[in-house]
Amino acid sequence: MANEKNNIETIRHSLSHLLAAAVKELYPEVKFAIGPAIDIGFYYDFDFGGQKIGDAELKTIEKKMEHLAKQNLQFSIFNLPIEEAIKKAEEENQPYKKELIEELKQGGEKEVNYYTIGKFTDLCRGPHIENTNQISKGSWKLNKLAGAYWRGDEKRKMLTRIYGLAFSTKEELENYVKMQEEAAKRDHKKLGRELDLFSFHEEAPGFVFWHEKGMALWNELEKLGRGIRKKHGFVEIKTPQMAKAGIWHTSGHWDHYHEEMFVFDVDGETYCLKPMDCPFNIKIYQTKMHSYRELPIRYTEIGRVFRNEKSGQLNGLFRVREISQDDSHLFITEDQVKPEIINLLEMVFEFYTALGIEPKFFLSTRPENFMGEIATWDKAEKDLREALAEKKINYELKEKDGAFYGPKIDVNINDAFGRSWQVATIQLDFQLPGRFGCEYIASDGAARTPVMIHAAIFGSFERMTGILTEHYGGAFPAWLAPVQVKILSVGETHIDFCRELLAKFQAAEIRAELDDSDETVGNKTRKAVNEKTPYILVVGDKETASNALSIRERGQKDLKNMNFEQLVEIINQSKPKI
Repeated sequence: MANEKNNIETIRHSLSHLLAAAVKELYPEVKFAIGPAIDIGFYYDFDFGGQKIGDAELKTIEKKMEHLAKQNLQFSIFNLPIEEAIKKAEEENQPYKKELIEELKQGGEKEVNYYTIGKFTDLCRGPHIENTNQISKGSWKLNKLAGAYWRGDEKRKMLTRIYGLAFSTKEELENYVKMQEEAAKRDHKKLGRELDLFSFHEEAPGFVFWHEKGMALWNELEKLGRGIRKKHGFVEIKTPQMAKAGIWHTSGHWDHYHEEMFVFDVDGETYCLKPMDCPFNIKIYQTKMHSYRELPIRYTEIGRVFRNEKSGQLNGLFRVREISQDDSHLFITEDQVKPEIINLLEMVFEFYTALGIEPKFFLSTRPENFMGEIATWDKAEKDLREALAEKKINYELKEKDGAFYGPKIDVNINDAFGRSWQVATIQLDFQLPGRFGCEYIASDGAARTPVMIHAAIFGSFERMTGILTEHYGGAFPAWLAPVQVKILSVGETHIDFCRELLAKFQAAEIRAELDDSDETVGNKTRKAVNEKTPYILVVGDKETASNALSIRERGQKDLKNMNFEQLVEIINQSKPKI
């Protein structure tokens, strides 16, 4: 398996050079930046000057690559002393390569490697395949263009990035393309518009505008989480969305996060929109002295935090500037660590069982920029390992990926396409309570510092909504669907009965809508099917004259007959049991 992985990575890397060779023949004055292999293929960054490159040019470049590949070109390597390499880059007017070589020189390199394929030579460490005939026919293709700042710095020049897909076989490529086509249909931004859930607007980049139907879905998720947290002993609080910068200096967030914070001046003082809830929860804890008998104290809130993400990193609901999360903070004694972690792990299983998604667990250990003593970190990591072992949970390690104030358990889920998303996090913290001077009175009368646990079991509402929208393709389970029942009137004489039926559903707390337009029943049905409504009711003469309803269940063509009470019971039975 390892050899296979290394082989495809080498092929992808070699294809990036083949791409550059094709571009060089078609655009002799182009300037080259970098061209690495990536998980599903490769890319190369080019500076085309003032020339615009579009889809038509992409096809031309791909055809040139195919032409070169058929020539069975050899990859050959040679070395140059570093000064000669710098001179070569200058003579060829390749400023990006020159910058890379000068950095190698500063790092102590005495010479650099070059690879040649056909008429094209490129600075590269390798490795590469021996010959282009090692690339399977039909196993790769160019797939898109994008802009990319040189070295990822938005203050540097914008380059043209050409992406390619590459797999071991033609079949693998075809399967991936089909999966991507299906994923495009399920794209949450597209479905959000079509299902009238949410929208994005240039006046507020990175912020979500939630529509009525989106809020119906949101409220169901919030209700589920609130019920689970209450069951497990959490009390709900609410804290401000901004504060003076001093609180972030005390917490240490300023040193680690201040570039991602929204910072502004108020009456000569620096204020920040909060990037985290934890210091605010600490301030509530500190309003009185606590006894060990009161611990654990479990606070929870739907926290709205703000991160000043770069515009190029924003991505629908997956990457936003306002994040809403089911944030929780626990204040506990050291001997309560394991049982409280176990309690939180049980909550994870309840949440994701209700959502029909299986969680995967990761233990993230001490990072390079940690706060505190190594011995304290070691104990914290040991507590987390023991809690995971007691619940018989298989987990993987994320070395050096913990928060700066403590190790954590991360929870990932796989969506319908096998893509992994981090959602929940449980972070053990021996640092922040001490920095803020938090105390409790122990059984011996001495003042002690509590341990703190940060937990967001659901994680970000925005990200989770995006994941669920794509996972279900917008066809949400009945309990979660923004509209659970769509009532369609056959004719004008049936509208009054439909309105009475609508009122009955609303009184039973079933989310229902009525389509009493003068369109045909067929058109109304198609519209309701496209809206992915779980239950469609067609109301005509037969229904108004009897107690039976003609119901079309989502995904089914045949109509079912049942009465109002039976349908309400079916929908209520779909709700997660807390």
